[in-house]
Amino acid sequence: QVQLVESGGGLVQPGGSLRLSCAASGSSFRGYHMGWYRQAPGKPRSLVAYITTHNSTNYAESVKGRFAIARDNAKNTVYLQMNSLKPEDTAAYYCNSYPALSSSWGQGTQVTVSS
Repeated sequence: QVQLVESGGGLVQPGGSLRLSCAASGSSFRGYHMGWYRQAPGKPRSLVAYITTHNSTNYAESVKGRFAIARDNAKNTVYLQMNSLKPEDTAAYYCNSYPALSSSWGQGTQVTVSS
């Protein structure tokens, strides 16, 4: 079982940038497709982006052109670079495998976009 720890969230003004990191334990990290998910208050958790074991990427329409997902298998880490942030990006962000494993959700990291 992979354990995941997200970091890098915070308060940022509209138009700003943040880079989220997700550190994974376990030597099997490179064998998983990985995703970033988010959940805003009162809304269900949704997929933001995912990256395959071969580094193919896919994004939700709402973040295309603004967010970029990447992975470093040597560091067992997946990243989410978020640019041109909007208030509607405010949410708790989580990483997990793609598709997600219910047993692997971490604590998440909060992103708040506000002036």
